Amino acid sequence: MKRENIVVGLDIGTTKVCAVVGEVLESGLEIRGVGTSVSTGLKKGVIVDIELTVESIKKAVKEAESVTGLEIKEIYVGITGAHVKGFESYGAVGVRGREVEPLDVKRVIESANAVYVPLDREVLHVIPTGYILDGQNGIRDPVGMAGVRLEAKVHILTGSVSSIQNLLKCCEKADLEVIEVVFEPIASAAAILTEEEKEIGVAIVDIGGGTTDIILYKDGWPQNSSVIAIGGNHFTNDIAVGMRIPFSEAERIKKSFGCAVTSMVKDDDQIAFLQAGQERRTQRRNLSEIIYPRAEELIDVVKSELLSSSGYNIASSGVVLTGGGSLLEGIDRLAEALLGLPVRIGAPEDIQGCKGILNNPMYSTGVGLILYAYRNELDGSFSENSLMGMFGKIKGWFLGMLR
Repeated sequence: MKRENIVVGLDIGTTKVCAVVGEVLESGLEIRGVGTSVSTGLKKGVIVDIELTVESIKKAVKEAESVTGLEIKEIYVGITGAHVKGFESYGAVGVRGREVEPLDVKRVIESANAVYVPLDREVLHVIPTGYILDGQNGIRDPVGMAGVRLEAKVHILTGSVSSIQNLLKCCEKADLEVIEVVFEPIASAAAILTEEEKEIGVAIVDIGGGTTDIILYKDGWPQNSSVIAIGGNHFTNDIAVGMRIPFSEAERIKKSFGCAVTSMVKDDDQIAFLQAGQERRTQRRNLSEIIYPRAEELIDVVKSELLSSSGYNIASSGVVLTGGGSLLEGIDRLAEALLGLPVRIGAPEDIQGCKGILNNPMYSTGVGLILYAYRNELDGSFSENSLMGMFGKIKGWFLGMLR
């Protein structure tokens, strides 16, 4: 395997760090291996302990290296957290009656990007959501079309400068060079959504350990995004407090026996758990009664986010749940009942290599990161979201400070 044909995605989550290695072949992208480790330095998607985060990154990368036999030096890394915010912008340029060229598209997006951004925030992505040429709406690619005035609508995602700096610092300490920082729901979308869903309209709800990320797609483009500071760890914490057991034991029984819908649990189902060093038993229904209120709260907050962002008008094909939290039994049925929309669980599909391992919602972001990089390179759209833009400036400045 040639180094230039290798792409690596690093998903640094609240509960796990996952490094996915892919190789670009003539037939497409093939996944060569994956490495995971327990994440101990993040809270609600934000780094709170740099040294612990660096150790978690090193363990995941080392495992991926041992599986693939490669030395990993460059990565695409995911970012999330309540600090990530999105807003809409608009730009326009003149093309003087000639055919639109790629340079004109670049100019109109730069025009839309010419907005005030507070000093404590940094632009992560500038995503075109549609073009208008001489008043004609709904244009996906204006290149080659003739007109006088080209307009662009874009969705701009920004993040906290300090959070981005800390993420870069952790990767630098782990001897990794960051090619691009990618908002995690955008990466997940690359792995779990069909082109038809993106076109018709769909909402991704990515339930992680510390946060739940939402992103809406319509007409093939992201339309809106938000981050909720509730995730799978909140379910685990409720179980630990309600049953008076350690967090680790609560996590185990949540994964093994948890159910978000009490009516799905049989009356005679029992579970065993450790409490104060002794094995005890209780009805599984009691566990479900602890989980249900938190699951209902999460779905209610998701519903509020969809209502505030016209999500019900956009998500015509429904909602796709993904992330480790979507593995909780019954969470899809509860979401469908409370949201009033079709709901499915999304996991990476149609991927070459490591199919049995990665066909799991918890790997959606990791797989999505390398698919995002691969597809962007194919269609030549790196220019708008790459390190050549504003993010490149902060990376260059920050790495200069480290030397």
